[in-house]
Amino acid sequence: MKEITLEKFNKEMRKTLQKELGNGSIMAVPKLEKVVLNCGLGEAKNNKNIINEGLKIVEVIAGQKALQTIVKKSEASFKIREGMPIGVKVTLRRGKMYDFLSRLVNVYIPRFRDFKGLSLKSFDDGGSYSIGINDMRVFPELTGIPLENIPGMSVTIVTTAKNKAEGLSLLKALGLPFKKG
Repeated sequence: MKEITLEKFNKEMRKTLQKELGNGSIMAVPKLEKVVLNCGLGEAKNNKNIINEGLKIVEVIAGQKALQTIVKKSEASFKIREGMPIGVKVTLRRGKMYDFLSRLVNVYIPRFRDFKGLSLKSFDDGGSYSIGINDMRVFPELTGIPLENIPGMSVTIVTTAKNKAEGLSLLKALGLPFKKG
């Protein structure tokens, strides 16, 4: 079990990354900025209780208060109006961010069905990474909670990396298992 903490990152992993990336200054080494958990609940337009269920579930997973996301612009083809609740999100920073990443690497990812490694295609140009979780049963905190109406969630790991290669090096150092090749 690989424990990921802010102290361990600052004391051990940053120096290793500095040597690996060839940075002259320790301050140029990429680091984690935030982790955003987002759960889109499109069915909330028909059933208002789904938002409350989504809030509870995301709060249990994240360990902090979640926010409703609302529609910014009306769209007739989707039957949504400005101001309607459409999802739930939470932003994790500092200690809670590292705690969640530790649980992601050690508990959640090993529970993914038919897992062969995280895709290298999910990086954006800025070095941030997104993971889509379709099956909410990977979260052991949710045992006993009905999950019929909750479709899944995305986890976005935002870094200060300048490109995909730096972001990949950072996330590999933190223990995220990527596909070979």
